[in-house]
Amino acid sequence: MSVARNSLVFVISLLFSASICSAATVSGTVKGPDGAPFEGAFVQAQNGATRITVSVLSDRQGHFQVPDLPAGDYTLRIKAVGYKADSQSAKLAANQNASADFALQKGMVRWSDLSRYQGERLLPAGKGLQILESRCFICHDFQSKMASVTRDADGWRDRVDFMLSSMKFTLGGRFSSDDENTVVQYLTDAFGPDPKIPKSPADLPAYEGLKHAPFTDDAMKIVYVEYEMPTRNKMPFSAAPDKNGIVWIPEFGDNNKLARLDPKTAHIDEYQVPNQGTAAIHSAYPAPDGMVWMAEQGSNKLAKFDPATREITEYQDSYLPGKEGMASGGAKHTVRADNTGVWATGGPGGGVVTKFDTDTRKFIHIPDTEGGYGLIIDKDGDLWYAEFKENGELGKINGKTLKVSKWAVPTPDGRPRRLTLAPDGTVWFAEFTGGKIGHFDPKTQTMKEWSLPGQHPTPYAFNMDSHGDLWYASADTDVLGRLDPKTGKVTEYPFTHAEITMREFFQDPQGRLWFGSAANDRVGYFYLAGNTEHASK
Repeated sequence: MSVARNSLVFVISLLFSASICSAATVSGTVKGPDGAPFEGAFVQAQNGATRITVSVLSDRQGHFQVPDLPAGDYTLRIKAVGYKADSQSAKLAANQNASADFALQKGMVRWSDLSRYQGERLLPAGKGLQILESRCFICHDFQSKMASVTRDADGWRDRVDFMLSSMKFTLGGRFSSDDENTVVQYLTDAFGPDPKIPKSPADLPAYEGLKHAPFTDDAMKIVYVEYEMPTRNKMPFSAAPDKNGIVWIPEFGDNNKLARLDPKTAHIDEYQVPNQGTAAIHSAYPAPDGMVWMAEQGSNKLAKFDPATREITEYQDSYLPGKEGMASGGAKHTVRADNTGVWATGGPGGGVVTKFDTDTRKFIHIPDTEGGYGLIIDKDGDLWYAEFKENGELGKINGKTLKVSKWAVPTPDGRPRRLTLAPDGTVWFAEFTGGKIGHFDPKTQTMKEWSLPGQHPTPYAFNMDSHGDLWYASADTDVLGRLDPKTGKVTEYPFTHAEITMREFFQDPQGRLWFGSAANDRVGYFYLAGNTEHASK
C-alpha cells in the first residue's frame, strides 16, 4: 500500500463512531517487506503535547492495538530492528476507534540497536574494551553514549575528561593516563569519522548467532507507557510512586536533582540538592510520612526532601580514613525508610548496611553486612538485604537489636542483587550472575531457584506484581521477564529501547510497575493487555 493511500485510510478511519471507552484507540496491521503479516514490531503513539508514548507490539497476524489514548495530536511510529517505515500523524478525539496500517521496508541494524551482550561479542576485543567494560559500563553501556554519536579523537578525549571529572568519586585512582589514551583510541577506531568496524554489526558473521530467539505470542501482549525527562542526560535511575501516585525520580551523575512527575499531566518539577560536586543520586524512596529520602552515591550522603516546604536536608556519613570522597571509602546506594528510621546500603567498609536515626541524626554502621545492595523492610520493621558480591548471601537485620542473620543462596557466586517480599512473608531475590530467581521461606528455612532463559540472563530491576508474578529486567540482554511461580513458566518480553538500564521496579496504587531507563532518559510503567486495571487512568 502506498504512503498516500496509507494516509488516506488513516484519515478516513478517524471518522469512525465513538466507542464506549473514555479514550481513543488506534488499531491496525503491520506487514513486512514481503507483504506478509509482521510479528514483533513496536507501534508507538506519542502525544504531541505531553510527550507521553504508548508502545505496543504487532502479533502473529500483524495486528496491533494502542489503547487508552487521551484526545490530542499524535505521531505514530514503527520500531523494529533492521526495518523502517514512514511515521503517521493523527488528531484523535475522545472515544475514537482509529486505524492505521504500516508497511515495513528493509533498514539497517545499527550498533546502537544492540544489547550489551551482543556488543561485547561483536565489538573489537582488546584492552580498550576491557577498560570500558570494567569502569564505564556500570552506569551506562556503549549504545547511547558512544555508538549513537560520531566524534574524532579530540571529541572523545573531551568526553572521557568530562567523565573523569564528574565521576571522580568512582573513577579516581582507577583510570590512568595510559588508560585514557587507550580508551580514546578505541572509541575513535570504533565510532570516529573513519571507523574501523563495519557500518552495521549485521555485516559480521557472528551477528546472526547472537540474535535473541523469537519471542512467544504471549510476549506481544505487553504495553509500555513512557515519559520523557525534561532534557537529555538526566539519567533517571528509578521511578518510585508515592501513596498519591506522584512519582519520584533520582537523577544520577552531576545533575544533582530529584524530579517529581505527575503521571496525569506528565509535568515534571526538579529540585536541586545542596551538595556541591557530583551527588550521583542513586536511589529515591517516598516514606510513609510523605518525606522522600535519597541516597547520594557520589557524596556518601542521605538527603530528605519535604514536599510541603520543598526543602532538602542532607546528612553526611563518614568515610574510611584516607578514602574521603571516594566510593571505596563510602557511597550511599539504595535507600528505604519507615517510621523507625532510614536504611541504606553503600556505607563505609566495603558497602555495609547503615541505619540512620532520624531523631539523633546519627548513622549506625552494621558489621558483617559488606556488599549489601538491594533491601526491603518487612511488616515487623526488620530489614532484608542482598549481598551483591562474590558468594554473597541473603541477609536479615533485626530492626530493634540490629542482629544480623544470613543464608547462603544455592548457586555459588549467584550474586543476589535485588529482592522483594511476598504477601505471605517469603522472600524473592534476583541472582544477577547466576541468572536465576530465588525464593526463601523464613518459616521452613528452605530455598528454591528458577533458571531464567536466554543466552545471558542478568536480572537487575526486580519486583512482584499485584498478581503474584515476579518481573525482572535483564541488564545485558535488554529484555523484561516474568516468572509465574505457580507454574514455573518464564516469559520474556522485548523492550522499546536498547541499553535497558533498569535498576528498580516500584508498584503504584493501581498495581502498575514503574521503572527508570537511565540511558534512554525515560521513566514509565508497563502492563499486559487485558489487565484493564493496570491501564493508564
